[in-house]
Amino acid sequence: MYDFHVGQKVVCINDRFKNVSIDQGIRKGQVYTIRWVGPYRHYVDGDFIGVKLAEIHRGNDDGPEGYGAADMPYRANRFRPLLRDQLGALRDRLLRKPKTENLPVSPEPPYEEPRRKAPVRKKEDA
Repeated sequence: MYDFHVGQKVVCINDRFKNVSIDQGIRKGQVYTIRWVGPYRHYVDGDFIGVKLAEIHRGNDDGPEGYGAADMPYRANRFRPLLRDQLGALRDRLLRKPKTENLPVSPEPPYEEPRRKAPVRKKEDA
């Protein structure tokens, strides 16, 4: 999941709505600006992280297929952050070191010693 924030530029990556015949206003590949981001609960679609876009105000969803929501947000997973330097962003992601500060430290070794020792072969004289 992405860490979105207000004012961030995002690109639509999914503009298809299953079982919805009304145009939802977003277009794949189009750049938008986030004006709101947060958790949203919809009685049909459930809980999700939503984003509202500065370029689109959805109004009241009270049409024939509507659910009565006022300016309902889009699911955040329909968007990705706009990257000016895509190669640089990929390089940063590959070179980023994992955070190890908060990982629990195990007092015992990561491997287990054998329960019994294997017999040692005596060297034969030639």
